[in-house]
Amino acid sequence: MSITVALVDDHKLIRQGLCALLEKEEDISVVAQAGNGREAVRLVDEFNPDVAILDIDMPGLNGIDAAELISKNTNTKIIALSIHATRRFVAGMLKAGAKAYLVKQCAYEELANAVRAVAEGRSYLSPQIHDVLVNHYSANSSKNEDSLLSILTPREREVLQLVAEGVKSEDIADRLFVTVKTISSHRTAIMKKLSVKSVAELTRLAISEGLISAEC
Repeated sequence: MSITVALVDDHKLIRQGLCALLEKEEDISVVAQAGNGREAVRLVDEFNPDVAILDIDMPGLNGIDAAELISKNTNTKIIALSIHATRRFVAGMLKAGAKAYLVKQCAYEELANAVRAVAEGRSYLSPQIHDVLVNHYSANSSKNEDSLLSILTPREREVLQLVAEGVKSEDIADRLFVTVKTISSHRTAIMKKLSVKSVAELTRLAISEGLISAEC
């Protein structure tokens, strides 16, 4: 029986390439593809794949928050596949429920092995990621370095990302199926919790904390 996989990356060419490679494996089958975190959550709920491979930098809902939603609401195992190899992103994905973390420069064989590992209930880290975590926690075992954004609720982080990406309140409300007044209340609460007074400050903070990339 094949291991079913959902591929999530906002770059279509990357998704297509990964799909073509994974489909060559007799025991792996790609059943869904998504270009953003929100779509990923919907498709995982619809197709219930064994494994979801998530990028981190995605519009609307980033990979970390998408992973958290998927982990809480489904039995799908998550693999993070990202260009980022820093502790903050690795720790964020693992805390959100990812069972594996690979950098995009990894060999294809490593991704296929990671899919099999997490499908069997095991964890998998690229050697590069393993070294990042070991080196960090060896040097900072007594420090607490939670992100500033950890004081926000998942919905507040989602609203913050959309605001920082320049999405209008009306459009955010439509996407999240709430009223503009609710979005305004979320934004007020976010700014109060983070002690910022403008959208520009929110955007800079979102970039510095890795919620969005500087290219947004």
